[in-house]
Amino acid sequence: MSANPDFIYEPPMTPYLEIIYQDEDIVVLNKQSDLLSVTGRLPEHQDCLQTRVCRVFPTATIVHRLDMATSGIIIMALNKPSHVAISRQFEQRQTEKYYIARVLGHIKEPTGEITLPLICDWPNRPMQMVCYERGKQAQTHYQVISQDEHTTLVKLKPVTGRTHQLRVHMRELGHPIMGDRLYAPIEATKDRERMCLHSQFYAIFHPRTGERIEFNAECPFE
Repeated sequence: MSANPDFIYEPPMTPYLEIIYQDEDIVVLNKQSDLLSVTGRLPEHQDCLQTRVCRVFPTATIVHRLDMATSGIIIMALNKPSHVAISRQFEQRQTEKYYIARVLGHIKEPTGEITLPLICDWPNRPMQMVCYERGKQAQTHYQVISQDEHTTLVKLKPVTGRTHQLRVHMRELGHPIMGDRLYAPIEATKDRERMCLHSQFYAIFHPRTGERIEFNAECPFE
């Protein structure tokens, strides 16, 4: 059973591929919202960021992913040593990253931390849920940027990388992400063309030189 059986995949075509940075070892992309990071099981789910990148860079391999509805930075390796080196940085939490989100309501505390263990809500997959008995540790830091009449713009820094972590954590805080059709109520999704979650900043150590390099992708809804 799917959480959204009526879903029809319509990947954005413009821009078809947005490259932020490229050298002989890595390529950094700004993924569009509503584009899969990797291929799905069905034939109509074959168009994705990885497929598009591999048409230009046949050796490219995915190191990390973003939810289909999330936009922003994805780093891909162009050779095996780079893939191993960057994957190790992710595993050892040596990368630095943050997201921008617009959420429903006004967050009272200007900064905070959310530590709620997450597990797949199996009957409603791919949805995730909080589970203190079997869930995996999940940790998110947040910082309020600004507020308007009904929403808050917030910077989110995930310490762990669980599936849908930011989306579930913000919902559990009482401030679901605007446009999130899995976790937000109708008042947060109506008149919203996309989910307001964007991977804006990444810093890694270059797999060949060891130099710290930073990447930014401007938030499209800020």
